[in-house]
Amino acid sequence: MTIHKKPNGGISRRGFVSTALATGLIVPASFSMTGAARADEPKRGGSFRIAFGSGSTTDTLDPATYEGTINTATAYLYGNNLVEVDASGNLQPELAESYASDDATTWVFNLRAGVEFHNGQTLTPADVIATIDHHRGEGSTSAVNGLVSQIKEMRAEGNSVVFVLEGANADFPFILSDYHLIILPSKDGALIDPQGGIGTGGYVVEVFEPGVRTKGRRFENYFKSDRAHFDEVEFLTVIDPTARQNALLSGDVQAIDRVDPKTVSLLGRAPNVNILEKTSSLHYTVPMRVDAAPFDNYDLRMALKLAVKRQELVDKILLGHGSLGNDHPISSSARYYNADLEQREFDADKARYHYEKSGHSGPIQLSSSDAAFAGAVDAAQLIKASAEQAGINIEVVREPTDGYWSNVWNKKPWSFSYWSGRPTEDWMFASAYTNDTEWNETAWRAGEAADRFNAVVLEARSELDDAKRRMLYAEAQTLVNDDGGSLVPMFANHIMGVATNVAHGDIAANWEMDGAKAHERWWFA
Repeated sequence: MTIHKKPNGGISRRGFVSTALATGLIVPASFSMTGAARADEPKRGGSFRIAFGSGSTTDTLDPATYEGTINTATAYLYGNNLVEVDASGNLQPELAESYASDDATTWVFNLRAGVEFHNGQTLTPADVIATIDHHRGEGSTSAVNGLVSQIKEMRAEGNSVVFVLEGANADFPFILSDYHLIILPSKDGALIDPQGGIGTGGYVVEVFEPGVRTKGRRFENYFKSDRAHFDEVEFLTVIDPTARQNALLSGDVQAIDRVDPKTVSLLGRAPNVNILEKTSSLHYTVPMRVDAAPFDNYDLRMALKLAVKRQELVDKILLGHGSLGNDHPISSSARYYNADLEQREFDADKARYHYEKSGHSGPIQLSSSDAAFAGAVDAAQLIKASAEQAGINIEVVREPTDGYWSNVWNKKPWSFSYWSGRPTEDWMFASAYTNDTEWNETAWRAGEAADRFNAVVLEARSELDDAKRRMLYAEAQTLVNDDGGSLVPMFANHIMGVATNVAHGDIAANWEMDGAKAHERWWFA
């Protein structure tokens, strides 16, 4: 079997390598941009500003450290990947001109000729290899170390890069679209400066103030002649959702992400604002770190999972702009979603049974902050209230928004988090659940169920029979749902506010803000 990718076409969602991003655009009544306006030819010029509900003073320009939507957009501001996910959820060549594999174990990526870095260097296979090695090298703490650890060997062959994997992975090309893996310039086999902010992207970084703003000017030698239409782009960190919305209403910014569901209807009535909403694989999590008491106890974890009123959270926090979660990260639109897994519901009696069986007594601290998502603090209070019906005492700790992702998430035993989801099951599991990823927010790495889960993910990755693969991923979801420390109560839609003078094509759902590439794909009407 040979898998080929040519420059003029994408891997179909229904093809061998598929994606879980087959979603539709929801257009509220307030959406006033006409089809004709959206179909206009893109125009050059202007300064485009986006206010993001993420970012921290601890952020850096090293892609290995990126977390949050603003950092995803920053990666795509100045950098490119070998491949990218388009608005339809299909994989397209980017810095690679084409790619192919005969066995899903050895992959050959042919690079585009003449692509230029912002420092004047020309892209070569050495840059690709040095970039990937930055994330997989010995001692690397990169967020995607687990993703690239499957690469056994890389080598240059002319203007191509050959990847040899530890085992077959039909979804491997998707991994190379991860925003951490933007290609950086190298010298003598090592990156010139991982924090230099130099890439091949549509904009040159001029200002980087962590937790405040990032500003770029258009790179005139950008290899995509039909992209990066604005003269300047600026990203602002505005954690407070009301402040973001006010900035959009006043015209200080032309787009915002993470519109608060509580105010989306009111915002949509403004004459200068359009609401864009996309169903997505975005999900909100309340991870319990199983390496810390009391969450190292199975019955305690199960008690908390049964003590959550999921529909109440969807109704009161998302106001219906989402759907129920079932304590695993795979959405119902995913190719290998386990539809046979029973939906977990609130059950005070069962929760009390497991809680008493755990032997725990006293309050359980739950750290929350709206840095995780708008309404996270309110969600914590709702969980506290429902848990009381099962005799469980939860103490909500309201954490500061700044530094939340560096000081609380992945450190405190129980906190709030969110994930934008990933195009494939393997990518999602390898990002946050397998035992080799830095971002395993539940620390669920050992034990009979965790061992079986990791073995199943590895087996599914290299399984080329679709029916067998489906069974393996169904088992993986069941294991996470039952034994894992991840409490996933709901999936949320991407809700964005955009000025009416901004035009665009179809909107991607893999990340917020049009795949985090609004700055590259949009233009002023």
